[in-house]
Amino acid sequence: MMMCGGVGDAKPADNKIQNMCKDLKEHAESKTGTNFAEFTAKSFRSQVVAGTNYFVKVHVGGDQYAHLRIHEALPCNGGGVKLSDAQHPKKEEDAIEFF
Repeated sequence: MMMCGGVGDAKPADNKIQNMCKDLKEHAESKTGTNFAEFTAKSFRSQVVAGTNYFVKVHVGGDQYAHLRIHEALPCNGGGVKLSDAQHPKKEEDAIEFF
């Protein structure tokens, strides 16, 4: 059971996570100053706050990865999704940590 505010265990990325990442690819490229050859979500952790934070490991080509922090607002706050932060470069073995 996940506690409000705590970050859950890593899980394989599902369609919802992949679609959020796809929609935010240009924002991630802008934030990191990099054009990504690929952009495939591999795994994620989530944190329940005033909405949900998703910490996502994304394969961006070759042996490179990026970690994204995505915030999904509560429906009462519009339910929007935004990229809060990004870390690049990362490697496949790098754990998804709170950032």
